[in-house]
Amino acid sequence: MEKNERYRPGETVPASGIYECDCGQEHHWSTDVRGHTFPPLPAGCPGSTWGLRTRAHQE
Repeated sequence: MEKNERYRPGETVPASGIYECDCGQEHHWSTDVRGHTFPPLPAGCPGSTWGLRTRAHQE
């Protein structure tokens, strides 16, 4: 999994970690667990996908 991969809300989280939306304002974050689904983006956020910011642990 590459840091530049993007995931849509409702897709399965590939790796546990902190994800950020792609709105470019760096203020919408989500801590997600591998195997769960990505949450909807926050209300009012102009972004459309989540991207990995920091892995929870090394695999």
